[in-house]
Amino acid sequence: MTEFRRLRVALLGAGAVGSQVADLLRRHGDELADRAGAALDLVGIAVRNPDAPREADLPRELFTTDSEQLIVGADIVIELMGGIEPARRDILLALSSGADVVTANKALLATHGPEIFDAADQVGASVYYEAAAAGAIPIIRPLRDSLAGDRVQRIMGIVNGTTNYILDRMDTEGSEFADVLADAQRLGYAEADPTADVEGYDAAQKAAILASLAFHTAVPLEAVHREGISRIDTQTMDAARHAGYVIKLLAVCERLIDAESDSPTGEAISVRVYPALIPREHPLASVHGANNAVFVQAEAAGNLMFYGAGAGGVQTASAVLGDVVSAARRHIAGGVGVGESTRANLPVVPIGRVTTRYQITLEVSDEPGVLATVAGILSEGRVSIATVEQTLVTDDESRPAVARIVIGTHTAREQDLSDTVDRLAASGVVGRVVSVLRVEGT
Repeated sequence: MTEFRRLRVALLGAGAVGSQVADLLRRHGDELADRAGAALDLVGIAVRNPDAPREADLPRELFTTDSEQLIVGADIVIELMGGIEPARRDILLALSSGADVVTANKALLATHGPEIFDAADQVGASVYYEAAAAGAIPIIRPLRDSLAGDRVQRIMGIVNGTTNYILDRMDTEGSEFADVLADAQRLGYAEADPTADVEGYDAAQKAAILASLAFHTAVPLEAVHREGISRIDTQTMDAARHAGYVIKLLAVCERLIDAESDSPTGEAISVRVYPALIPREHPLASVHGANNAVFVQAEAAGNLMFYGAGAGGVQTASAVLGDVVSAARRHIAGGVGVGESTRANLPVVPIGRVTTRYQITLEVSDEPGVLATVAGILSEGRVSIATVEQTLVTDDESRPAVARIVIGTHTAREQDLSDTVDRLAASGVVGRVVSVLRVEGT
């Protein structure tokens, strides 16, 4: 029987993911040792309440409320508490103690990533975070390692399972947003307070992490443009379906040439999260339910698609344990950890300088000359019309007739489009701007 070096593993947090990680470490210890080249001894689990119910049957003696004592002396620290504090404090303590860190904490990495990675560099440790961006989908390692010799041009990702579940059901069943959200909460896909998901905060954190890796540039969370899905209704869904599109909440990370960029190459990056129209033949359009997918466009490798479960205790635990094995192998091999590559320092441009196509939906009075007025305002704003479709909304003879106009545009600058929409809203001929959606993936 092979004798392995033994590594001490400390676990912080025993929620849905932490419990599964602990259970798998204990049940599959021999297999993991064979893969890692070291025995992985779970020496303790730090929690707030050792007596709380868990999703896995774990020995009571493993639990402690003293995370500091547990961390000191560990070789690998797995942080699955979530949130900013005390996770930040404990990770910095682990790194200063010489341990490698495995974390799934997207909020912490999106806000304090540079500080944490710098602390790891100072002591030659490594931080692993495959589970922080897309659950079980392996995307961090491909971006950090496999594509390190390539130039990533663009990433489009469905990185929030809750919103994909909601939008998918609205599209396939014609259901209302509020009804599907309530179902998502009952099924455990959405929290009691769903704001982080439906307003795009969760996806924005993941976008910041993905963009930092793909473009070798530290992307602060506040530089990510964010919009949610709470204003998407069945009529907007119907218009998208009729035009051959599906609506997805996308994280878009893009390398672009920007005339106002102060970088030597004139390059910049855009990082944004919003509901967008995707052609139904695009691979991302076929991502259903609570699944995630990340579509990467690289200069040499071409188009790459990563698909799978974006959440779930067991699924996320799979990604965490993959990182634990990598950390163990590094300990056995010796040497300093591999630091993050963020030396490109490309500027992150505001969304106003991005160009894309749009679908604008307006409610107007059904009168002669209205369409000509709308077209004139768009032309003055340097927004070129590609398609126009008009349908009658009301035909009650006792009230003025109202029409809905759906306008598809050619490529336009975001700031020009935004200013033009403001002029349309104030024009007197537009009763309501129903929606403005970007078109991606064409």
